[in-house]
Amino acid sequence: MVYEKTQIVLNQAVADLSKAASIVHQTHWYMRGSGFFYLHPKMDELMDELNETLDIVSERLITIGGAPYSTLKEFDEHSKLVEEVGSYDKSMTERLEKLADVYAYLSDLFQEGLEISDEEGDNPSNGIFSDAQDAVQKTLWMLQAEIGRPSGL
Repeated sequence: MVYEKTQIVLNQAVADLSKAASIVHQTHWYMRGSGFFYLHPKMDELMDELNETLDIVSERLITIGGAPYSTLKEFDEHSKLVEEVGSYDKSMTERLEKLADVYAYLSDLFQEGLEISDEEGDNPSNGIFSDAQDAVQKTLWMLQAEIGRPSGL
């Protein structure tokens, strides 16, 4: 069975997860200020989680006959996330707000993946999107709590 639309959203996730990891990495490198001691190692954890999800999504895409994006150029061309040049002039709150926006976007993307994979009857991909959405929503909640935003999607 061909899961054409699921392949497209899986590959979108490949591009966006790759760029999301880069955005988190930039936060890791350029953070300064209150919260550094606990947030700096937290960024390593977030990068590991994003990269693990990226691997699962990419391998599923290959399993169903797709070809995941695999170059920085492809990630940049296809991702809907926007990167900025690194600088030390942003506050911790500004950096965490950016990450909250990234995680909210990923949650929405995974919701789209849930709907498309359900429509096409691709239960394994549906499970991947469900697990990924659960993980990013938990991180989003934590980011929102850290910056004083009310939780909720």
